[in-house]
Amino acid sequence: MSGFRFEIVRADRSGARLGRLTTAHGEVATPAFMPVASHGAVKGVAPHELRELGATMLLANAYHLAQRPGVDTVRALGGLHAIMGWDGPILTDSGGFQVMSLSGLVRVDDHGLSYRSHVDGRPGTLSPEEAVAVQEALGVDVAMALDECVSASAPAAQVGRAVTRTTAWAARSMAARGRAETALFGIVQGGCDMELRAESVAGLTALGFDGYAVGGLSVGEPRAETARVAAATVVLLPRERPRYLMGVGTPRDLLRFVAMGYDLFDCVLPTRNARNGTLFTREGKLMIRNAAHARDPRPVEMGCTCYTCQRFSRGALRHLMLAGEMLGARLATLHNLHFYLQLMSEIRAALAEGTFPERSAAAIGAWA
Repeated sequence: MSGFRFEIVRADRSGARLGRLTTAHGEVATPAFMPVASHGAVKGVAPHELRELGATMLLANAYHLAQRPGVDTVRALGGLHAIMGWDGPILTDSGGFQVMSLSGLVRVDDHGLSYRSHVDGRPGTLSPEEAVAVQEALGVDVAMALDECVSASAPAAQVGRAVTRTTAWAARSMAARGRAETALFGIVQGGCDMELRAESVAGLTALGFDGYAVGGLSVGEPRAETARVAAATVVLLPRERPRYLMGVGTPRDLLRFVAMGYDLFDCVLPTRNARNGTLFTREGKLMIRNAAHARDPRPVEMGCTCYTCQRFSRGALRHLMLAGEMLGARLATLHNLHFYLQLMSEIRAALAEGTFPERSAAAIGAWA
């Protein structure tokens, strides 16, 4: 696609890759973590703060934005970059997972999805063609093809039908493309069945997507199964294209999946956990609401350079969280995002230096 490129700068002996993703709105050094901005904003964090934290690419959700404020409104206001106040790359999920999570409000067939909006109950449809059209109208840099994601407990026959349907939808998505600036990624499905995963990969790679995502994981299966399937799937994907593992994960997960050869990640954990008072540190999780922190003058993490740790004590942050002050949630979010994005920066530095396996093993051991 015009303007979209991916190159591997250095391949590590562990299987990890240091890369560079080029889009119409700038470059992204990979491996990269994308903060989640489902409705067009990372909750409580301004775009300039995201830049200062080290974010280079954000994840938004096409379904949510289509419901509110609506695609026509986004377009009238200058596109998604304009309403987000963000001039860097944006990747959007098609929203298929969100629609299917509506359960009783959605019907899935070979044509696509029929649903009632969770916002106002209006009927709507989402076909592969509509998913591409919506994301291109938003003006994003990377769009995801519509896929069918089933739960970890789904019967084998249902998982097989989802793979067949996802591949057929992928072909229709490719045929529907119309905006040169928007790259399109296909999504691998297949549950925990590696024969189905291999079938899904074969069908998608034959279509020649700009990148490939692995979906349908972290949906209720045991963590060991997530790791097994992710490891077995990544080696089937084209080496020269970016690989995106959707919805992952904890800091330890990021290290493990980078080592497998994945390039892009997203997860709500750093922001959602922050709002609930759980903060990430190099020594593990810290529950800031605990009474033990009431008069603790230390920062969340000694040596951390984030705004929160430089200016606020654990005791002060605990007070703000318990008082329900918006500042408390903001400060916690700034720390967690700093932690995640700093971790990715250190991973890239270790890959550049050739020290990733040793540093990764040490970090995983500290978090065990």
